[in-house]
Amino acid sequence: MFEIKALSSSPAICAQLCEIIIEVVANGGSVSFMHPLEPERAQAFWSASLAAADRGERIVLGAFDGELLVGSVTLLLDCPPNQPHRGEIAKMMTRLRYRQRGIAASLLRHAEALAIERGRSLLVLDTAVDEGASGLYEKLGYTYAGTIPDYALKPHGGLTGTMLYWKRLGA
Repeated sequence: MFEIKALSSSPAICAQLCEIIIEVVANGGSVSFMHPLEPERAQAFWSASLAAADRGERIVLGAFDGELLVGSVTLLLDCPPNQPHRGEIAKMMTRLRYRQRGIAASLLRHAEALAIERGRSLLVLDTAVDEGASGLYEKLGYTYAGTIPDYALKPHGGLTGTMLYWKRLGA
């Protein structure tokens, strides 16, 4: 069983998040970065993300196997004033050797529960058409809203579309 908890700024956590995102990008994961992802760029991203979490603008969740961080997802909470009911799921990542064990689904369910606690009734997310996690999101009740063609570059080059999803939370 994996322990899921909110992450805060620490050099050890930041280092493990950097390991995961570099591994995911190297293996084609579309999480906003190109391969090769330089450690300094990953460090800058996670330092800023964890600082935003410390300010309450987002929640970065981690799944642990003992002391090893094996997966992560971010719940973005800092939405415009006309969207206080909404949150966004971002940076869903699992170490390759830990995939297909239910970690991503557990992280997502935990993020949904935290969103409800914070008064969010709608979550949105996107995933790449090529090698994205659309099957996971659909299995967990997210509704497909459409695809934007040629939305982003794949980590190793070439364009891919982005699939948009949403889910109502609570009653």
